[in-house]
Amino acid sequence: MAAARATLPLPRVPAPSPRPQLRPFPSLPARRGAVACGAGSAAAGVAASLRLGDVIEAQQFDRDALTEIFEVAREMEALERGSSSRGAGRSRVLEGYLMATLFYEPSTRTRLSFEAAMRRLGGEVLTTENAREFSSAAKGETLEDTIRTVEGYSDIIVLRHFESGAARRAAATADIPVINAGDGPGQHPTQALLDVYSIEREIGTLDGIKLGLVGDLANGRTVRSLAYLIAKYQNIKIYFVSPDVVKMKDDIKEYLTSQGVEWEESSDLLEVASKCDVIYQTRIQKERFGERIDLYEAARGKYIVDKKVLDVLPKHAVIMHPLPRLDEITIDVDSDPRAAYFRQAKNGLYIRMALLKLLLVGR
Repeated sequence: MAAARATLPLPRVPAPSPRPQLRPFPSLPARRGAVACGAGSAAAGVAASLRLGDVIEAQQFDRDALTEIFEVAREMEALERGSSSRGAGRSRVLEGYLMATLFYEPSTRTRLSFEAAMRRLGGEVLTTENAREFSSAAKGETLEDTIRTVEGYSDIIVLRHFESGAARRAAATADIPVINAGDGPGQHPTQALLDVYSIEREIGTLDGIKLGLVGDLANGRTVRSLAYLIAKYQNIKIYFVSPDVVKMKDDIKEYLTSQGVEWEESSDLLEVASKCDVIYQTRIQKERFGERIDLYEAARGKYIVDKKVLDVLPKHAVIMHPLPRLDEITIDVDSDPRAAYFRQAKNGLYIRMALLKLLLVGR
């Protein structure tokens, strides 16, 4: 795959850097035009070591890859803050590169932070705010045909889709990098990356933390990806707090158990909050309930982060939320220094700048 991509022309960039040597994504089908190597050959080992190419799900990253991404994110943070404070011009790291954002579901933070990241690094953007309605998908075009068309116009595709597994299909089709910006109730790996980065920045460590996941755990792709990613660290304890109708699914529980991660289900938010380093609140996702509005209404509002939660939350702990919120965190929590969700959202810019740089030009 890396060999196939290396032959693609890169406009106005004389000598792009080699792709970063992050761990491969092991279960994607081979790309069209990819070089086939014997499993036991030295060439196969070299090819695998160079194969990042896409960001599809949280499991594809190991700790070394996460460390590298976070180091680059800190560099991007310094770059962005330095440019803003000095009034300097934008970076030219990705000058000549073009990113296409294909969003089949609504987005504010993910789409805008990806577009801001690309522009702050000197690249350009092709965007569809509502590809489900305002692209040829409305005429019945398949996702695969859309991807094959759009890759002819761009160097990297950022995809949000309403179907779980859509990003994997896109990556199997395209010969340029694909980033999963959320695929239905499946995964949201870049959100998980910024979440783990935020935890490290706020708490100072990732090993040994206690994390409370609250709200819609059945439909929330952010909590699924976060659970996969935080399992890479040592001595983690996860509490699941949710209404019965949106409990965390068994596949995540089984994965955590297989990785030696301790987890526990609870119905007492105050008790959990008193033990945790991080409370990660999520909204109940009405759009995932279809016509069963009765189930949505039964689940909504059961677990709310408010002043009562703040009263028992440890002083060093933080409250996070992938946003948008409805009423699951009360407004009066915003002024508490432990409310980290807007800092968390800003970190999304740095993580996505880092990913774009690593995928397109390397370290």
